[in-house]
Amino acid sequence: MGVRSTPVVKRRAVVKCQTTNRSQNSNLAHVSSADCLTDPCDGPLVSNLMPSSFRSSSELSSSHAPGFAKLNRRDGAGGWSPLVSDRHQWLEVDLGERTKITAVATQGRYGSSDWLSSYLLMFSDTGHNWRQYRQEESIGFFPGNSNADSVVQYKLQQPAVARFLRLLPLDWNPSGRIGLRLETYGCPYTSDVASFHGGSSLVYRPSPSPRRTSKDVFTLKFKTLRNSGTVLQAEGREGLSLSLELERGKLLLLLREDGASSSEPRRLASLGSLLDDQHWHNVALERRSSHLNLTVDKHTERVQIPAEFSHWDIEQGNVTFSCAEPLSVAVTFTGPQSFLQLPGTTTSSSSAGVSIGFQFRTWDKAGLLLTFDLPQHGGVVWLYLSQARLRLQIHKAGKALLELSAGAALNDGQWHAVELNSKRGRLTVTVDKEEGGSAQASPAFPVAVKNHLFFGGKILHGCPAEDNHPDCRNPFSAFQGCMRLLTVDNHSMDLIKVQQKQLGNFSNLQIDMCGIIDRCSPSRCEHGGRCSQSWTVFHCNCSDSGYNGATCHSSVYEQSCEAYKHNGNTSGHFYIDVDGSGPIRPQLVYCNMTEKTWMVIQHNNTELTKVRPSPSMPHLLLHFGYSSKEEQLQAAISQSEHCEQQLSYHCRKSRLLNTPEGSPFSWWLGGPGPGRVQTYWGGAQPGSQQCACGLQGDCVDLQHYCNCDADRAEWTEDSGLLIHKESLPVRALVLGDIKRPGSEAAYRVGPLRCHGDKNFWNAAFFDKETSYLHFPTFHGELSADISFLFKTTAPSGVFLENLGIRDFIRIELSSSTQVIFSFDVGNGPLEVRVESSVPLNDNRWHRVRAERNVKEATLRLDDLPVATQEAPADGHFHLQLNSQLFIGGTASRQKGFRGCIRSLQLNGVTLDLEERAKITPGVRPGCPGHCSSYGSLCQNQGRCTERENGFHCDCSLSAFSGVFCQSEVSASFKSGTSVRYTFKEVYEVSRNSSALPSSIYSDATLRGENVSLSFRTSQSPALLLYVSSYYREYLALLINKHDKLEVRYKLDSGREAEVLRSRARSLANGQLHTVSIRRRSDSVSVQVRRRQNAARHVHAWSLMSIHSDDMDPDLARLGSLGFTGCLSVVHFNTISPLKAALLHPDSGPVSISGPLVQSSCGSAASANPYAAENTHHLSGETKQRQPVVNAIRTDSALIGGVIAVVIFVMVTGLAITARFLYRRKDTYRNQEVKGVKQDDSPDFTFNTQADSQNLPTENPKEYFI
Repeated sequence: MGVRSTPVVKRRAVVKCQTTNRSQNSNLAHVSSADCLTDPCDGPLVSNLMPSSFRSSSELSSSHAPGFAKLNRRDGAGGWSPLVSDRHQWLEVDLGERTKITAVATQGRYGSSDWLSSYLLMFSDTGHNWRQYRQEESIGFFPGNSNADSVVQYKLQQPAVARFLRLLPLDWNPSGRIGLRLETYGCPYTSDVASFHGGSSLVYRPSPSPRRTSKDVFTLKFKTLRNSGTVLQAEGREGLSLSLELERGKLLLLLREDGASSSEPRRLASLGSLLDDQHWHNVALERRSSHLNLTVDKHTERVQIPAEFSHWDIEQGNVTFSCAEPLSVAVTFTGPQSFLQLPGTTTSSSSAGVSIGFQFRTWDKAGLLLTFDLPQHGGVVWLYLSQARLRLQIHKAGKALLELSAGAALNDGQWHAVELNSKRGRLTVTVDKEEGGSAQASPAFPVAVKNHLFFGGKILHGCPAEDNHPDCRNPFSAFQGCMRLLTVDNHSMDLIKVQQKQLGNFSNLQIDMCGIIDRCSPSRCEHGGRCSQSWTVFHCNCSDSGYNGATCHSSVYEQSCEAYKHNGNTSGHFYIDVDGSGPIRPQLVYCNMTEKTWMVIQHNNTELTKVRPSPSMPHLLLHFGYSSKEEQLQAAISQSEHCEQQLSYHCRKSRLLNTPEGSPFSWWLGGPGPGRVQTYWGGAQPGSQQCACGLQGDCVDLQHYCNCDADRAEWTEDSGLLIHKESLPVRALVLGDIKRPGSEAAYRVGPLRCHGDKNFWNAAFFDKETSYLHFPTFHGELSADISFLFKTTAPSGVFLENLGIRDFIRIELSSSTQVIFSFDVGNGPLEVRVESSVPLNDNRWHRVRAERNVKEATLRLDDLPVATQEAPADGHFHLQLNSQLFIGGTASRQKGFRGCIRSLQLNGVTLDLEERAKITPGVRPGCPGHCSSYGSLCQNQGRCTERENGFHCDCSLSAFSGVFCQSEVSASFKSGTSVRYTFKEVYEVSRNSSALPSSIYSDATLRGENVSLSFRTSQSPALLLYVSSYYREYLALLINKHDKLEVRYKLDSGREAEVLRSRARSLANGQLHTVSIRRRSDSVSVQVRRRQNAARHVHAWSLMSIHSDDMDPDLARLGSLGFTGCLSVVHFNTISPLKAALLHPDSGPVSISGPLVQSSCGSAASANPYAAENTHHLSGETKQRQPVVNAIRTDSALIGGVIAVVIFVMVTGLAITARFLYRRKDTYRNQEVKGVKQDDSPDFTFNTQADSQNLPTENPKEYFI
């Protein structure tokens, strides 16, 4: 292995010890005795130091000097106190050499009221370039003391290695002042150091006798000010090489071929960020067989490496160099109050021009970098960031005299060099020299500094906060970031003198450190969310990821087709996310919402395909690629209650499985991964080497167990369902007996179909407040999402609780209208509440979804608005739990929950409540009763019926069909079509009326009717519906020649018909219209509307009968014209004759003549989408509002008594055509039909205007009877 001979990085590197098990025969890059110590590293480090090892920002007096700040000592005034108590003070300790620091302890000043309540901790190797220690990469402060005498000690989560330690007070006793005694704990730290200056290298040569190992570990530390360069390169066999390279402050693991640096490398991993901060960073490479673990600081990524790197041979040796630390003092602008004031010139003349240089790094797109006043004629210069570009403006009296712009994407966290020069009337602004760009101008006025330079800040310096002078208005946001290498007139500015108040002035700065943090490394955005950041926060862009939330944690999709169904969705393609917030990505499936909810996953060939053998291969191998990935398939199969796949083989002299004793000619592969060999066929049992006919005993040749094994010259087939989930899906087919003369075959592998969601219905019933279920500890350190459904009649109770030493998480029903999500991750308890306007203890299912991540906590209840609680900006974010997880109760067994909990999922994993409930007293598995929650999904008079797992919409009494009785049953008609629906023959009724079924009997004893239908036609006149009884009472619904709607009732054969007509015309306009007729006794209400969303108007009428002895001849002649158009959802009381004719054409009451074409012509989508709803009003042609006296006979077949024969007549529609009625009038009791006076029926002239060209007939189904 070797390091490239021309590294670019100027850095120091240390190779340190990694302890390993000797039995693993591992190679180590280098051994350092200090790192291999096994003794505890917790010795005191400060107590024996000399007073000269202590420094401070100031001291109150000589007796309050920093040298007295030793734990439990009473020397001097009993500790250190600064001259002024503010946040600019600090205490520094020089440990004399680089030391491993594991803990820190603080104490107040002895016998006083002076102590710290919180502080920051800084470390450094040189006494400069300080680095703030952070817990959990977020917590910047340490809690301090509450009195002057007690000792508060904190063990560092990650030991720090440094020579210098600095403590910065944040808060102190408000009744006292800053007072401190401290101690740190740890042990000496030594290491071998090498310095690289850009043209040097360190090479390790393989030993002559390489040792083969299964594990290699190579560790090092490095620090650098450069953001690019090669850190390490390992040469492998066959011209391959691995290299660790810095690129823009990130460490990349690259694979190169042929050892040529010019070839484009393949990136294997990228870790770390801001690694050019001149602080030590840990790097570890651990090879385990063909995998490599790359660790940078605390973050690890696992990658697969080529076999050429199956072992590394490292020669161990000692290399020690000494090197000087480069001094670079940075300053951090933390907020709007941060500014740095420096003298504006180092020359005697302020009008000679200006030359200013500095470097900055930030994540913000905008911020004021520099401002200064011009010496002549007034005016101010602003140098600022806007949209991540560097801009310069010169303003005077509110007007921009000059604008320049340079650079782009300067908010990338990298150091960018800025130079501002004005000489000889030429103004130049340059960013990153040649790499960035520059802008120039020749202003008509000199650009120089009047007196001071101001870096950063929100309020312009020299201006009162309330001043409205144009030059005092600052339209820019404050700069938050770091600066270094500040120069004025090519003289470096000593920022240490600034800190010591010997140069310039400042406020709210962190001097001698750059406090930049990369909140996107590692990214907290999950599932491919894209991370972006400002100086204070990060943001996740979740678009196109399929997830949402502050960290893209929660899936936007349901976990199964079953869940979509219970949201009210009908059949279609849906994305399902089988593990919710887990790592498996969403997949697109087809959900077939029938009585069972089927999930259908397609593959690349589901059609019946003829076998085409390959001449060179004895077997034909056929692979099937699925639309879902492997992990998606297995998760979908696992959570389903039942899965199946059709497997068919059509054969002619092509044997399939042969005999149980012999080797099969063909087989298939199924199951996880590439699949296992399966030697049974569809419909048989695994391992049986049989087909379905062999299992059933009905093969064409009983000597064989498959039809195809009979080897006959006639076509036959072996087909069946594969239903064992362990063998699904089918991955490949291997077909053998296909090359003999005369052999022919075809195969079909259907799509994978599954139904049932074991997770969705997994439920438990808690019948006591003291009953609960317990599970292992919930691990949701950084992201936790919890979702479940509940129903209860109790007003309160705890759904879930998990405790830690201090941390906890809990979800509870606090009252009948409120759910609370509470937790503590170390920052104190937080609560998120959702209030409902309706009671939640209504014994209906309610859905709860809670999520907690490093940015926020959210709580959702049903479809109510989401409640959100933001996380503290600088707080703990690891949730640390250690007790059992309690469901339905608490650890104290108080405030338990009474009711049902269902589909409980934690971070996408479903807890099996039912299995645990089976062995837990007071808890029962399952929870019946779903119609109270989901019954409203059943539409159009569909009835909800309970199932053990779920519900079913019974559409038998509805004119609609579909999973929710939502699909209109429609048919397109031609003039030759007729449908008859007969209830009972007259002789059967008269012979034994008690034998009628209850459903028929209820319809036969009518006191009124509910009739509804939808129609679409361009024909007028047209008869839409005709209902008659054995005694010649009838109801007719028609469109007259004026395109008006008429309803004719005849309730007494001795009276003439009652006629109701619409005022509006244009009902035969090809649009979809809906008619509803409701009669109760002597009152009729009729509603007509066009199928759009608008208000409905209903009018009620009293009926008057007009004597008529037989069928109206006008209706008979109108029926003989036939009907062309669409009829949909025809309903008469509880009977749906059109639905019966289309879906059950062979049933007893239905008879069909001519082609009956099922279509979607009655759906709302088929209507004109631009047409507004028209609500028409009907007016009667006879006297209104008069009671019907003696109009209804007590033995009337339609109204009272028993129906003899009821025939629906829809010419090409409901019963028997009017043409048939007209031609067969002699079947009625009176052979001669009395005519209706022309005055009574003036609208019929029997002209037909049928036009069916505009009637949609999507996917028609024709019935010919």
